Amino acid sequence: MDPRTSAQDVMRCDLCKTAVVQMHCDTCLVNLCKACVGEHMISDQTKRHEIVPFQLRKSTPLYPVCKSHNKERCEMYCKQCDIPVCATCLTSDKHLGHKLLKVLQVLDEKKDKILKEQTELKETIYPTYEDIASDVQNRMSQLQKEYGDLSTAITKHGEDWHREIDKLVMKLKAEVDEIKNTQLQTLQKHLDEINKTMSDIKDEIDSMDVAVNSNNISKLFSVRSEIDRHRNLPEKLVPSLPKFAPGKIQAEFSKLFGTVSSSSLTSDKHGYSMKTKQKSQEAGFSPPVKQLLDEPETVTTIDTGYDRYLYNVACLSDKEIWTIADDKTMKLYSINQGSLLKSITTKSGNRPTDIAVTKSGDLVYSYYSDKTVNIVKNEKIEEVIRLQNWIPDGVCSTSSGDLLVIMYSDDSKQTKVVCYSGSTEKQTIQFDDKGIPLYSSGRYFNIYLYITENRNLDICMSDFGAKAVVVVNQAGKLRFRYTGHTPAPKNQPFYPLGITTDSQSHILTADYKNDCVHIIDQDGQFLRYIDCGLRGPWGLCIDTNDNLFVAQNENRQVKKIKYLQ
Repeated sequence: MDPRTSAQDVMRCDLCKTAVVQMHCDTCLVNLCKACVGEHMISDQTKRHEIVPFQLRKSTPLYPVCKSHNKERCEMYCKQCDIPVCATCLTSDKHLGHKLLKVLQVLDEKKDKILKEQTELKETIYPTYEDIASDVQNRMSQLQKEYGDLSTAITKHGEDWHREIDKLVMKLKAEVDEIKNTQLQTLQKHLDEINKTMSDIKDEIDSMDVAVNSNNISKLFSVRSEIDRHRNLPEKLVPSLPKFAPGKIQAEFSKLFGTVSSSSLTSDKHGYSMKTKQKSQEAGFSPPVKQLLDEPETVTTIDTGYDRYLYNVACLSDKEIWTIADDKTMKLYSINQGSLLKSITTKSGNRPTDIAVTKSGDLVYSYYSDKTVNIVKNEKIEEVIRLQNWIPDGVCSTSSGDLLVIMYSDDSKQTKVVCYSGSTEKQTIQFDDKGIPLYSSGRYFNIYLYITENRNLDICMSDFGAKAVVVVNQAGKLRFRYTGHTPAPKNQPFYPLGITTDSQSHILTADYKNDCVHIIDQDGQFLRYIDCGLRGPWGLCIDTNDNLFVAQNENRQVKKIKYLQ
């Protein structure tokens, strides 16, 4: 066909089939010409036909039909009953005193919820099931290899026994094959169930797409997600291999040749965890997945011996911690012995603002009075940074060896985070994309701003003045603000102080007023509280084994707490 003389046909009216489409019924989803509009309107008078120009089709909301009063449109929504309601419903006593909203107000919220759940299914849950399926397949392959090694061992031992024991060798190999087949069949059934769930998830994602892209509100409200069921990951089946125990060559061949021990498939409900999007700080390195303990436990308590308030703690190693208090001395303690190993006095003779330990194991501290950040090397103090018109506060060392320093202006009206390589300023983080300050201004305590870097390179700051944990990405773009969780242990406002992160990219922050520590994930979702009888928790740090150290302000003790399996 010659494209210069041919063309596609225009859309025709669904009623007369000849005239060009000009109008559209959003209620019946029918294309109409102007001449057929009247005929369509009277064809079904039980409906409220919404006729719009064809270009504006699907622009009219299709309100749900009331289940109690047939044919009436539900243009309102009852929050208490969580259902759409019509005008007749509103006149009844059933919804008296209930909070009512226009159904269109609830629509966007419902769409957002569906889209979030769809995103979680698509980007987190389904990929997790893919990983689980891959894990089961790998275990099956490894099982094949290990059973092959087992068979080889039996065969080798059988060769030493010559022809007399060939039948016994075949008998034992048959036992191994039977155990193997039983375990493989069990794992295959487990894999089939996982694949079936993955298929269900894909179907659910597709149905959500249809609902979200439709203008049919009833269809949106009819979406019932199975996401809670999918969040409960399958049990992890871990087969145990039988062992071959060769015996000495004596008279009773069947007993002395050796036996195959029994085996099993153990089930671990917590064997898998949900897939997260996080970049490892070291290429190719993926930390082992650790689950939160049902009940965190105190491992040891260290009495620092300070006479005044204890403010912060920093891990030098898994055996030693640095501490600072309302005192000019920075003290190094043995964790196991609880004994004082070393004391360093600040240059100024006044207490430091904050401390951190670098990758090389040097102690860094900030000092507000002379506006400096200092490093302690071989017990000698060197000035690294000296500020003008700004006062340093919280400080931390990054995975790349840089320093992150929180600072506020001399007039206490501005707060920012500056990244330093040595004494060279590399990056400043102060405003969001709209030019609004990311952090609060003004001083509330001598120390009230703390900072840390997460494994995914997010920069996390506890902002006491804003009563929030403010998290930005590596480029300084705001990711989220965490403003606490209710109910709080003591029903007090959220005032975050010390902050740290662990190998799972959890963010932990001390809540001084509620005598607890909050654990949130890398996306700001609350996971749990840690209390363990804490009294005025202030500073926090984590060692390489994910043990939490909490500096308690009131009793001047440091608690070591185990909270991960």
